[in-house]
Order: sequence, then C-alpha cells, then structure tokens
Amino acid sequence: MASEEKHIILQTRNLAVGYSNKKGNTAIAQKINFSIAKGELVGLVGANGIGKSTLLRTLTGMQTALTGEIFLNGKNLKEYSSFQLATQLSVVLTEAPASKNLSVLEMVSLGRQPYTNWIGTLSNEDGKTVNLALEATETTALAQRKCFELSDGQMQRVAIARALAQDTPIILLDEPTTHLDIYHRAYILKLLKKLASETQKTIFFSTHEIDLAIQLTDKMLVMAKDETYFDSPCKLIEAGRFDALFPKETIDFDSKTGRFVIR
Repeated sequence: MASEEKHIILQTRNLAVGYSNKKGNTAIAQKINFSIAKGELVGLVGANGIGKSTLLRTLTGMQTALTGEIFLNGKNLKEYSSFQLATQLSVVLTEAPASKNLSVLEMVSLGRQPYTNWIGTLSNEDGKTVNLALEATETTALAQRKCFELSDGQMQRVAIARALAQDTPIILLDEPTTHLDIYHRAYILKLLKKLASETQKTIFFSTHEIDLAIQLTDKMLVMAKDETYFDSPCKLIEAGRFDALFPKETIDFDSKTGRFVIR
C-alpha cells in the first residue's frame, strides 16, 4: 500500500537571500530549495558567515527575499499579515530577552500575545497552553523564578517553552545550543526531537553541532560555499555533502562514523 503523502508545512523555491542597498542586491546564498513536512526536525548547518541566520530571518519575514518564493502551508509568505504570521511560526533567537526581570511564567505567557485581548489578559485556555509548554520543556519548577536567576541552559528551555506557548505549526530556532556545555547541547537537541515527534510541530534550527544534528534530525539543509543541499542525514553522507563544509587541510568528515576529525 502506498505511504500517506506528507503534509508540506514550509517550502522554498529558488530562494536567494542577502541584503539590498542603493547599489543593488548582495546575495549570500542562492538557489535554496527544500520542502519540510509536518512533524519533521530539520537542522541547518554550514560554516560561519555562510548565511544561516540570514536565511532564518528571511523565512520569518524579518528580512525580504532577494528572489524566489517561500510558502507556509501552501500560501506565499508575502500574503500573510504580521498577525497571521504570528499564528503560523514562532522564533527563538540567540539574543537575550529584553527583560530578564520577568518571571519564567510571565516570559512563557508572552507566547500567547497573538491570541489575547487588547489588554493581554490570559483566558483559562491560554493558561492551560502555557502550563503544557512548561511541562513539555520541564520548566514548571522554574515558573516563579526570575529569568535573570537562570542558567543559560534553563533560559534556553524557557525560550523554547515560550515558542511552544505560541502554539504555531512551525518553530524556527537560531543556534539554540550557543553558550551551552556538551550535556546541555545534547539535552536541548534531544528535547527538540521529542517535541517534533510528540507535538507534530515542524522544527527548523541552525546549529554548529553538526555531529549531533546528523544523529537526531529527520532532514538537514547543508549550506556550502556555492550550493545548498537538502535531504536526510544518511543520504547527505552518502553523497559526500558534508565534505565541502570546511577546508580539508584542517578538518575532515569521516563518513563511516558521521563525525568531523581534525587532521
């Protein structure tokens, strides 16, 4: 029997990202094509400066695409209002929150802003959604603590909880393991894997933890110098797509172990 066709949540067609000024356009990455299905965990990898953050900003509408198209649930990104977009995707950035004087509960509750009334009052349903987000990220015990009291690892879980409370089909994260030790890097990525599987949310994140991403993700988008590649980690390894990420005289990819080794 034929397998059920997957529902595509996020898709790009011949996308080019970069910057515009009076002198014209400066493309950082071009010909980006991928289709991400509901419930998939997808890692975005590449060397520093290759355009990962620029791509994420473009996918969220924070930055305008130079050429090409982006589709959310089959609808062109340009057709969404800011309010509509806030109900479709949530974003976790590397920057610290504007006010760490908020409690964890208050911070996570901010995720309900697209749905609350004009004075921001939470309904019973909003409260349930916030509590579920706290439970899913194991931050319930931190609910009454101030954000400035938290470790980097705890704060990252709170940021993810806020995105979950926003209850969007897509969550985009920009390097969610930055500043974390190896245990917490693995913990956060395993948490993302669990959330994608259990909540069927589509999670797309950029990372330098390529070895971990290979082990945990369903698909990966590899941004190399002249091209981008999108497929399952196994197929990307078979095609040698990780070999072009870094200069071979310094670091090499071992396809047998799925890890990078120093030469």
